[in-house]
Amino acid sequence: MTGQGRVLMVQGTSSDAGKSFLVAGLLRWARRRGISAAPFKAQNMALNAAVTPQGGEIGRAQAAQAEAAGIAPHVDMNPILLKPEAGFVSQVVVLGRPTATLSWRAYGERKAGLRAVVLDALERLRARYPLVVVEGAGSPAEINLRDGDLVNMFVARSVKAPVLLVADIDRGGAFASLFGTWALLSEEERALVRAFVMNRIRGDAGLLEPGYTELEARTGVPVLGAVPFLADFEGAEEDSMGLRGRRGRDRAPWPGIEITVVDLPHLSNYDEFRLLEARVTVRYARNPREGLGSDLVILPGSKHTLSDLDWVRETGWGEALAARRDRGEPILGICGGCQILGEALWEGDDRYEGLGLLPVQTRFLPDKRTTRVCARLLGLPGHLTAEGYEIHHGRVEGRAGAAPFAELDAAGGRRLDGALLGSVRGTMVHGLFEAPDPAQALLTWAAPQKAASTDIKPLHDPHDQAADALESLPLERFFREELGLLGGVG
Repeated sequence: MTGQGRVLMVQGTSSDAGKSFLVAGLLRWARRRGISAAPFKAQNMALNAAVTPQGGEIGRAQAAQAEAAGIAPHVDMNPILLKPEAGFVSQVVVLGRPTATLSWRAYGERKAGLRAVVLDALERLRARYPLVVVEGAGSPAEINLRDGDLVNMFVARSVKAPVLLVADIDRGGAFASLFGTWALLSEEERALVRAFVMNRIRGDAGLLEPGYTELEARTGVPVLGAVPFLADFEGAEEDSMGLRGRRGRDRAPWPGIEITVVDLPHLSNYDEFRLLEARVTVRYARNPREGLGSDLVILPGSKHTLSDLDWVRETGWGEALAARRDRGEPILGICGGCQILGEALWEGDDRYEGLGLLPVQTRFLPDKRTTRVCARLLGLPGHLTAEGYEIHHGRVEGRAGAAPFAELDAAGGRRLDGALLGSVRGTMVHGLFEAPDPAQALLTWAAPQKAASTDIKPLHDPHDQAADALESLPLERFFREELGLLGGVG
């Protein structure tokens, strides 16, 4: 290994234990102390993706973590991204580009050849940054997956990285989870676990002290401390674990504008609605009856558009959306949702009927378009500009004379995007409504009277929230003793 940067790894006792949150908080905490650092996750399985400035595709969490560190996202931060599709297969994205669509078994047969990709990407980051904070995936104690591990102890062992093992105490069983995870590791791996962290503690953390003492006595590993539960945390979420809490309930406790997002089976990039969720009522609905009375229905992005098109018809959403159009009620389609709302979708010579609510047709091509754009929103009041990104195989073309939704300034020049017809709007650009002004324009179009009394303010900085939550932990001592930073070598 030639890289000189220190490596700190965060692993968890389960999915959604708080690894992504902790990594973002550590990066912002280090930045406050003048340490230049970068995030890394060897392999990520998620449908929330981001586009780097170079046009590569990585997991949304790593892009957010790069933001926490104050640096631009790069494909080396997430060299392997798995995007689940219909039929228990996943698109495999390597260093920002899709390479194949494989079953889990077929992917497992290729894993050994990807280990060099993972370690080379990590070494490039170590050559550029004094510190790399690495995130694991799921749990390192999945003993049935140990031989093919690319993302947990394989990485820690390869670079001898000290590991923080985090458990979610809010869901219960945290002490057992920490002890059980540690017990299932090999002796070499246990030696790398330098501290335990309790995440999402409510109330008096002092009540945990007897448990800390016994856990350390049994394992020899100290508990670094407890991170408080943040009820108002507004950070990005990585995958479907975050979506579970959204289903079947409203996200805002006050009356006003109501938005229904169609909860497609392969819904992707739902994190782009975080600002709306925090400021108005947003519900994710599988049943079309739940959309009745909403000021706006959003048909969101999809990782498998044709499969989700079938689902939309089978569940009655197709008829519900057509009836909504006939009543002049607003509908917005984003990326795959825009394609579903169109007249036809072409896969090679095969033609599939869309819902026919927008005058566009889609043709799926082998190469994926991944690019950042600046969009002038022609289909919303004020014709504001907004930043966003494209991430799709389908190319959408409007019928001759059809009104576009936006004009894009992107790599390759200016071009038109999407379409609008009556109360229906469609765009292929994600992320347009993550800023207050475009979000306000969307609400003004959908519900002008209600929007007049709705003030869309920016989200809290989630990275400062995360770093503030970590300030109570003895991290400076940990960084000195385990990494040689903050008063030590480096």
